Amino acid sequence: MREGVTHEPVEAIQARLLILSGHVQGVGFRPFVHRLANKYGIHGWVENWMGQVAIHAEGKADCLQNFQAELINHAPVHATPFISQSSVTDCEYYMDFSIRRSNYHTPHNVRIINDLPVCRDCLKELDDPADRRYRYPFINCAHCGPRYTLIRRLPYDRANTTMEQFPLCSACRREYEDSADRRYHAEPVACPACGPELTFKSGRESIAGNEQALQACVAALKRGEIVAVKGVGGFHLMLDATDDQAVQRLRERKPRPHKPLAVMLAEQQLSQYVFVKKEELELLTSVQHPIVLLPQRPTGDLSALIAPHLQEVGVMLPYSPLHYLLLKEFGKPLVATSANISGEPVLTTNEDVGARLAHVADAALIHNRHVQRPADDPVYRIINQKPRSIRLGRGNAPQEMNLPFTIDRPTLAVGGHMKNTIALAWQDHIVLSPHIGDLDSPRSQQVFAQVITDIQELYHVKAERVVCDAHPNYSSSVWARTSGLELQTVFHHHAHASCLAGEYPEEKTWLVFTWDGAGFGVDKTTWGGEALFGNRGHWQQVASWRQFHLPGGERAAREPWRSAAALCWEAKRDWQPAIARVELAHEAWMKKINCVTTSSVGRLYDAAAALTGLVNEVSFEGQAPMWLEALAQQGNAEALSLELNQDGSGVWRTDWEWLLDMFTDDKSSIADRARCFHETLALALLHQALQIREEQGDFAVGLSGGVFQNRLLTERAFALLQQHGFRCYFPERVPVNDGGLCYGQIVDAYGLVIAGSINKEPLKGTVV
Repeated sequence: MREGVTHEPVEAIQARLLILSGHVQGVGFRPFVHRLANKYGIHGWVENWMGQVAIHAEGKADCLQNFQAELINHAPVHATPFISQSSVTDCEYYMDFSIRRSNYHTPHNVRIINDLPVCRDCLKELDDPADRRYRYPFINCAHCGPRYTLIRRLPYDRANTTMEQFPLCSACRREYEDSADRRYHAEPVACPACGPELTFKSGRESIAGNEQALQACVAALKRGEIVAVKGVGGFHLMLDATDDQAVQRLRERKPRPHKPLAVMLAEQQLSQYVFVKKEELELLTSVQHPIVLLPQRPTGDLSALIAPHLQEVGVMLPYSPLHYLLLKEFGKPLVATSANISGEPVLTTNEDVGARLAHVADAALIHNRHVQRPADDPVYRIINQKPRSIRLGRGNAPQEMNLPFTIDRPTLAVGGHMKNTIALAWQDHIVLSPHIGDLDSPRSQQVFAQVITDIQELYHVKAERVVCDAHPNYSSSVWARTSGLELQTVFHHHAHASCLAGEYPEEKTWLVFTWDGAGFGVDKTTWGGEALFGNRGHWQQVASWRQFHLPGGERAAREPWRSAAALCWEAKRDWQPAIARVELAHEAWMKKINCVTTSSVGRLYDAAAALTGLVNEVSFEGQAPMWLEALAQQGNAEALSLELNQDGSGVWRTDWEWLLDMFTDDKSSIADRARCFHETLALALLHQALQIREEQGDFAVGLSGGVFQNRLLTERAFALLQQHGFRCYFPERVPVNDGGLCYGQIVDAYGLVIAGSINKEPLKGTVV
């Protein structure tokens, strides 16, 4: 018996070994266990394993039972624990309960906690002049602060984070070691005496010190300057969101002439600038603190240049103490857009911002806490009364999910070319990375490769297979082919469809509408308006849109007039836009030189924008559809009923030709024509679903692909489908756009393994 043994009779003391999995590291779980053990008179220890928490608990049977129940029922707010093992073990008769040093020699079962917004308790201290952390920009505790972006390796201990370079002062050390303190074993804990520090840089001027640098930054913002501000997962470009001249300078310098800019507001400012419903406020204040697309109030004084031609603006609340201090001192909304070269991952180092954005930012507010990996802000839109993910990032990525099946070998999925994310899957787990960006530039490709390496090292899982898009020229596909891993390709729209099949595995037969801008099709044409029938791994093209020949290849995405001209030429109609290159394009179209054959609904949106006179050329992907949706919300029109015919291969195709007269009818307003277009698309979708139901019987209907980021179209389609008795689904946790492709690639690649759950009756149409 050990010294200090309890005096209970031997038979009254029991011992159990508990292994808890889930999100149990980085959330104050060990301190919580310590306090709970003291409450119930439990002796023993708790320690971090590689992604799990192990507890040796000794006590009376009823105390152990209550202790075990409260571990789950009263866990810290950001923890998601579950008991993966509970077994009787030998009593060691410990005299107390202790937190042990982490055990590095245990099986890996890693779960990473995302970055957490600053909590209410820390905000109170931040505003308390009597507190030693008063106005300290890096205040945090066991319940808040950076996690994923500063973890270098696991287990989650201070020595394994970028806080290793900041030794704790005696006051912080006492808090860190006091089991009754909120900062007990809070790994990022710091204070002005021992923690990170701000520096303001403007030209050759350098102002060090937290308060001095903060005040210099606020003064620069009030002068109308653009400041690169280092946050949790990278830099923002920040400026006065009510200053037209400042916003215009940003747009000219970046350059970013039209793409919407995110705005950071204090919670008490929301009602002044935007309309906020209950579910939107809950999302804004959630643990993710994402950007949420919200309708602007006409009475607010936000610059009209924030989101040109749109009624919505992307809004987020401050999620770091530095943001709170900046907004409080500045007193007005701030633009907070990603500090990057357009399309690239957000910049994270002081050196990169100085070298690559010196032509954009007038100044920089930096600090000396290293950002281990980039994490852009997540973006959501409320569609059909539910939050829908548009972009994964800080606060919700890595996105950890359970697969609806178990895979045999660890597998990597590398996504698409635009809005890239990657996924790592093993056993029945999958992890999606934060948003990386478009893979056009060398830096994007470098970060893409770094994230692939990093996610495998962080989760201690080495991929043996890789899944990529079937498009041979995507940068992600090129990487996959040269990786040395066993390779499997998945068609773009099959991955979109499988996203839904993975999120809702209870449905066994699907009709998924996969509408987007472009994807490599099974028939080697450019798809983008497909309806696919079946389930993961087994998809059959059963409906689509009338194909047309699109001149200019990838240029068409930035030049909507090309789509408009292609439809007119295909229908033998004359359309003469004031575009110098139209004759050359027509000649190329006639000879089918650099022309793709496409069924893309995304390109139909572009054609509608051009033919109605809205816009002929755009500066960012998706601009024409976004502007068209915004106008349509102001319009009033009924749907056209388009022809639906079966082609020689058995695929039902909707003919867009009857839309052309409507597009060019200037007797109607552009808003009414835009509304008619949306109503017509929703009705055409319904007609395709009804036709397939006549042939195939019962199935679930899903909407997947970038076109369905459009709330007006999606909600109209949902309403029509549900009126006709269809069960309808839309991605929730996974982005509906190409940011969700990596998840769909994994689900589709392993669909063959579970083929027994799929209807194997002969199907009409082209088997793909």
